[in-house]
Amino acid sequence: MIQDELAGLSVLLMVAEKRSFTAAAAELRVTPSAVSQTVSALEARVGVRLLQRSTRKVGLTEAGERFLSRVRPAVEEVRSALSSLDDARARPGGTLRLSVSRVASRALIEPVLARFLAAYPELRLDVAFDEGLTPIIEQGFDAGIRLGETLERDMVAVRLGEKQRAAVVGSAGYFAERGTPKHPRDLLEHECINYRMVTSRRLYEWEFTEAGKDFRIGVNGRLVCNDADLMLRAARDGVGIAYALESLVREELASGTLVRVLERYCEPFPGYYLYYPSRAHVAPKLRALIDFLKSEHRTRRGKPRRK
Repeated sequence: MIQDELAGLSVLLMVAEKRSFTAAAAELRVTPSAVSQTVSALEARVGVRLLQRSTRKVGLTEAGERFLSRVRPAVEEVRSALSSLDDARARPGGTLRLSVSRVASRALIEPVLARFLAAYPELRLDVAFDEGLTPIIEQGFDAGIRLGETLERDMVAVRLGEKQRAAVVGSAGYFAERGTPKHPRDLLEHECINYRMVTSRRLYEWEFTEAGKDFRIGVNGRLVCNDADLMLRAARDGVGIAYALESLVREELASGTLVRVLERYCEPFPGYYLYYPSRAHVAPKLRALIDFLKSEHRTRRGKPRRK
């Protein structure tokens, strides 16, 4: 009986996280019918409808919201305890779910992906691209990777890379036609490519430092986007000036495809961190990724890997 209740709660949590029987079934590797039957059986046992079903979406009822708010921490603790049993196995296994930005993936995940999966053949990696600030606990992720300045304070953060710097860039043709800004305030007279933040929907204000003091500039321009590739493509094509991570434009700067300006006003800031909820026990699958990425970071800095 207790086993049935735990199974029903796990399925209910997955449906609540995914807002879909089909998506929950795919994650749990069962049929949508099995998910629906499990939830219905749980509702029958507790005598209360927990999910509000419609043809387009699935949501929690008011009773379901109250119920899950109380049982979620306990179920997460059970999941963590079950994951700890992996310690008894020779190699970490199971599914490791990560929430990362595309830029973080390019910098940290994609270069090592093949080697990591080869090193842990019993582990399944589920990577979700998300440019917003996804609450990883509510969405069922084991960990996320973001810039340090965006992390929530109650997360455990593991540094994975060096500090980052911003770069203000444009094409040589653009600067030849429009002139070169000498101070960030001069950007107000230029065509700038704006970035719209996914979570807040606000336009990102470009950040600079002068005489030890940080300040922001709200720029103007005819192009707004939330994709770094489009932003840099537009800058290369002479559409305007872009504000991007230095690591994204090193090749273009070296080749002369893009030209950098206002470098003296761009100070380093915290780089990438892997973050996860504060728990007494870190699942072996997550520990494996942390150790692997830290080893890669040491190697890039010229330090030998630990054996």
